[in-house]
Order: sequence, then structure tokens, then C-alpha cells
Amino acid sequence: MVKKDQKSKAVFKRILLKLSGEALRANRELEIDPAIVRKIADEIKNVQDLGVEIGIVIGGGNIFRGLSASARGMDRVAADHMGMLATMINSLALQDFLEKDGVPTVVMSAIRLEAMAEPYIRRRAISHLSKGRVVIFAAGTGNPYFTTDTAAALRAIEIGANAILKGTKVDGIYTDDPVENKEAKKIDTIGFSEVIEKRLGVMDATAVTLCRENDIPIIVFKLLERDNLKRVVLGERVGSIVGGE
Repeated sequence: MVKKDQKSKAVFKRILLKLSGEALRANRELEIDPAIVRKIADEIKNVQDLGVEIGIVIGGGNIFRGLSASARGMDRVAADHMGMLATMINSLALQDFLEKDGVPTVVMSAIRLEAMAEPYIRRRAISHLSKGRVVIFAAGTGNPYFTTDTAAALRAIEIGANAILKGTKVDGIYTDDPVENKEAKKIDTIGFSEVIEKRLGVMDATAVTLCRENDIPIIVFKLLERDNLKRVVLGERVGSIVGGE
């Protein structure tokens, strides 16, 4: 536990952490890698110990991608519903590791799955957060054709988050894929409109537009670099920031 006076150092009172499903695995052999999920849970616990209220949205791409299945001939609505179930699997996995770390965690679902999760109710979610519980928002928005990026932006607005923190495998936003293109340059700060115009792939256009209209910054950072999440919350310059125009 951190000392009580350290809590004041956090620059955000409430955050929405966006994770891709791919973040839960290190290779193609395991859809969910327990060692990776444990590391993510440890990073989240370190931030929760600062007194920061944490909401989380996780994608399901490590298990099933609705858009990809639709492109291969599956009905888009059915495929997206399957993708929502994949996010529930990931949410339950992260909840398990967080609770093993002593972090009280609630999974709230946009679709009715009462045996596994509470139904998403905005006021109840805010109540959980104010009581120090981590809240994982599963099943996207509950509607087909909307990504978990859009779900993250929507939930961030609804719960009054100060920022969306997007954990990725790279250390910020680049002009191109830095893995494929060694000449790609890192962008430290960029406006919402420029992200959309240049199609930088930070989040989908709907999500970025929602953040722009509600003045919620997006901070993109490398998730599995030790203490990176904590450094972001403490106001250190980590990763890239999408903000005002």
C-alpha cells in the first residue's frame, strides 16, 4: 500500500482503461495467457492503491472478431453477438486475477447474463466506483455494429471519467506501424480531428468523435512496461496524448 499522502499525486480521479483482447496473450498458443493477465492485474492494483477509480473495457479479438467473421460470410449481427460473449470471457478472466490480488472487482454487462455479471446500470456503476471497486464493462454497448472502442468512449462519458487510457503493445501513436515501418515517427500530442483525418487507428472514428465532443483526452501507452499505467496516472509524460484541436 502507498502512503496516504501519495494519493494526492494522482492527476486523475477516475479513468477508463481500454484494453484490446490481444493484450491478454503473448503468443498465438494461448487465447488468454495467465502470466500476462496477472501482470495487467498487478498494474491495475498499483493504480487502485493510489485511490484512483478505475473502469475497464476489454475487447474480444483474442477469441473472436465479429467483423472478421462477417467478412467471411457470417451474419454481422450474429457475429457481433459472439464478439460480445468473447469480451465477457476476457472480463471474467481479468476479474479473477484482480480479486486474487485483493482488488474488489465487478463485471457489468450490456447484455443480460445475470449468472456471470451484473446488468449495466450507470448509477450503480458509479456507486461501485465511488466505493473503490474496479468495474469491468463487458459486452460492448450491447449493440451490433459498434466496437469496444466506442463502448469505451461511451462508458467513459457516462461515468464521468477524466481520461481514457488505452494500453497497447507500442509506446504511443506513430505515423505508421512501427513494427512494419522502421521510419515511422512517434507523435507525442495530436488533435482529435487529425487522428480521424489521418486514420491513425488510435480508436475508431465514432469513439474519437465522442471523446472530442465531450473533451475526454485519450492517452495511448505501452501497457506491459512496468509501472507505465501508474506513471500515466501520476501525470508523467508517457506515450501519446490525443486531445484538444
